[in-house]
Amino acid sequence: MTRRLMLLDTSSLYFRAYFGVPDSVRAPDGTPVNAVRGLLDFIARLVQDHHPDDLVACMDFDWRPKWRVDLIPSYKAHRVAEEAPASDGVDQEEVPDTLSPQVPVIDEVLDAVGIARVGADGYEADDIIGTLAGRASGPVDIVTGDRDLFQLVDDRRAARVLYPVKGVGTLQVFDEDALREKYGVGGAGYADLALLRGDTSDGLPGVPGIGEKTAAKLLASYGDLAGIMAAAADPASKLTPAQRRRLEEAREYVAVAPKVVRVASDVPLPVFDPALPRQPRDAGAVEALAERWGLGGSLRRLLSTLEG
Repeated sequence: MTRRLMLLDTSSLYFRAYFGVPDSVRAPDGTPVNAVRGLLDFIARLVQDHHPDDLVACMDFDWRPKWRVDLIPSYKAHRVAEEAPASDGVDQEEVPDTLSPQVPVIDEVLDAVGIARVGADGYEADDIIGTLAGRASGPVDIVTGDRDLFQLVDDRRAARVLYPVKGVGTLQVFDEDALREKYGVGGAGYADLALLRGDTSDGLPGVPGIGEKTAAKLLASYGDLAGIMAAAADPASKLTPAQRRRLEEAREYVAVAPKVVRVASDVPLPVFDPALPRQPRDAGAVEALAERWGLGGSLRRLLSTLEG
């Protein structure tokens, strides 16, 4: 029996919830819980609308992996709030003051409900998603506000992205046709498009002078990044002199960028049960968390949806 898998880019979604739900939503002691309640309501709606059999909350155990920074030092550098004291430590990400205390609550609630929460040391949630999507034998819905994961869209494997376009309440579904309509490439070409275009939100410089539309045209003409770079080295190719010069000047960046931009597909993961729970794993903990943090309505809606 084919099972539908839903993969949550958890931090992307709770950031969206944090900014989409008023911070006047608070626990009995006055602590903001807008990200917690917003995320729970969003998960309930996702389950209700899309009926996954399996659901995994994919976690950033390292939001800025050293192996990516070693290749491109600017990778997410502008988002570092505090550098790790040791070479093998994890840099602290700049996060709103009232969001940070909500993250452990999110972890506790997901664990008590029984929703699988999976991460791996040295990897981002994107890499967990890439690995699990690659292992899936059935259709995959990837829920994220991060365009990087468009590279996993694949109609042959029924892998698509559900992308929040307004808070967490409205989703745009990206399959291959939707990607080509918006960006001029399918899932297989999106990573090459992204590294050529660059991404200021991730600190990726891109190739100066080559924006999104030019990158899409080059990919349409030469197939992939390797084809574009071969054309840059070929005096007979139809690249403009400016394009050829820019690509040649960026050859060092282009050599390392694919490993940074493309999500990992071979992350070693712990054993876990992805099945969508019908009953909470720990009803007592759920009740205590609901009372402690004032989550009653959101938790009741989620549990009712899970029960079907």
